[in-house]
Amino acid sequence: MQSELNESNRISKRLVLTAAIILIAVPLTIAFGIFFLDDKKYYIISLLIIIYTMIPFFISFEKRRPQARELLVIAILCAITVAGRAAFVMLPQVKPVAAIVIISGVCFGPTSGFLVGAVSAFVSNIFFGQGPSTPWQMFCFGLIGFLAGILFRKGIIQKSRFSLCIFGGISVIVIYGGIINLSALLMFSAKFSWKALMTIYAAGIPFDLVHAASTMFFLVVLSNPMIVILDRIKKKYGLIET
Repeated sequence: MQSELNESNRISKRLVLTAAIILIAVPLTIAFGIFFLDDKKYYIISLLIIIYTMIPFFISFEKRRPQARELLVIAILCAITVAGRAAFVMLPQVKPVAAIVIISGVCFGPTSGFLVGAVSAFVSNIFFGQGPSTPWQMFCFGLIGFLAGILFRKGIIQKSRFSLCIFGGISVIVIYGGIINLSALLMFSAKFSWKALMTIYAAGIPFDLVHAASTMFFLVVLSNPMIVILDRIKKKYGLIET
């Protein structure tokens, strides 16, 4: 009983650290890039976000070193996400990225979910083109994966298609659309105004709806087979959730 309590406390502390990095350090770093680096050093900002994410990921292993297979699973999930985005390059907003990131967070925990989202956005933009929007995309996809892991642990969402689709649709509109539209204003306008922000949000509604619908579609198609495979891998090799 005491060991279970200690383990629960350690997990809670790791989650607090991860949340602090994701919700405080990452946004402050992006803001620093906007206001002090004139949005021109986005490679530096992107790499800092990845480094931030790696800190709680490796802390989660505590007294033992992560095994190669544990890192390999995360790398494979990132590769699948990047390949999925590239496969639908001709269809704007129709991408499986958010769906795979959500599945990653549900299966391997909030820290892994954020890591898959952030790294996948950065790596895929090597092919699609790096720019000032890259750190924002890393933050958005990472945050979706992180929240998926948190809400699954709390029992708010389950591994069912319906539950994942509801979360996927809402998170893409509220989190990704909400933050990316704000970033568009900050990147392309020298002066903030609520009118301009509302105009950008209104113009982005069709794109956000298409993104949400495609995310739900990919969750319907991918969630069950991917979750079954990932759960088997996790059980077979004793992988920990981060």
